[in-house]
Amino acid sequence: MRRFVIVVGMLALIAGAIALLWWWERETNGRDLVLYGNVDLRQVDLAFNNSQRITEITVQEGDHVKQGQCIARLDTDRLAPQVARAEAELAAQTQVVERLRSGSRPEEIEQARANLRSAKADAANAERQYQRFQRLYKESSGGAVSSQDVENAGATLEIAVARVQVSEATLELAIAGPRKEEIAEAEARLRASDAELALLRQELRDSQLISPVNGVVRTRIMEPGEMASPQRAVVQLAIVDPKWVRAYVSEPDLGKVRPGAKATVTVDSFPERNFSGWIGFISPVAEFTPKPVQTEELRTSLVYEVRVFVEDPQDELRLGMPATVHVPLYVPIAEASAGKPRAPVEHETPAAPAPDA
Repeated sequence: MRRFVIVVGMLALIAGAIALLWWWERETNGRDLVLYGNVDLRQVDLAFNNSQRITEITVQEGDHVKQGQCIARLDTDRLAPQVARAEAELAAQTQVVERLRSGSRPEEIEQARANLRSAKADAANAERQYQRFQRLYKESSGGAVSSQDVENAGATLEIAVARVQVSEATLELAIAGPRKEEIAEAEARLRASDAELALLRQELRDSQLISPVNGVVRTRIMEPGEMASPQRAVVQLAIVDPKWVRAYVSEPDLGKVRPGAKATVTVDSFPERNFSGWIGFISPVAEFTPKPVQTEELRTSLVYEVRVFVEDPQDELRLGMPATVHVPLYVPIAEASAGKPRAPVEHETPAAPAPDA
């Protein structure tokens, strides 16, 4: 009899556990975690790198622009001549470097040799003239040739010998070519000219304001005729892709959401439409913390920011729109009772890779 009571009790406990698990699955499956927030998107303020007068703005508010499209232009009447001058200086310095690298031409070396031969011939002639004047001075005892003539002939010989030495040194320099230090100096000047030209060309490119992303013109802050500067934005762009809903989840519900889980977004402007989305970011930091030391009652006041990225191919969602996010919840009983991490189910597969938050 006692064994029978034990068996009946065990069967009752098993039946109660099964009923409890059945109730838990029915209550959990098919429910949604509902979050409330607003549509958010990134904005870009575009400004020129140069300080010059604006000549043209090619877009209006509401225009769609593509990445690489020119939005505005600056006056380049002063910059274009500077670029032309820098190009000419670079070309001239390039020729200087090429000339130094090539060394002396064969014609220059041959000319130096010819000058040396001419100097040697003048020196030999001056030496014969000096010797003749010395002989005549001695034979005539100063009658036919004076001492002054002898001294002049000696000076002429010294000058001729010096010219020979100069011509020899000139020939050696022509054969050796330019010094390596001169070539290095010319190459350094060439690099400086090239860098200056690159800077001016970049400034000329910066005279056009290019859109870095695809977006919609939200505001024209400046107009043609005004002076642009790097500190003042000319146009403000709204990046329409990606868009997300900035919502907040309470601390008790934080474990029910994870990055990549699918979600559905609805807005009041389109009550009959559901926008597909996915959770792309969950803040690791709590907000609205009541006080540094938490009591058990105030712990549930913690909330965490969640970004739910939305697919909006027709660009119907606007910045600041109130939105409601539905995140389906599903916890299989077998995995919950086993305490093992569950595999992603179909509705939790992200619709697209979550952008970097």
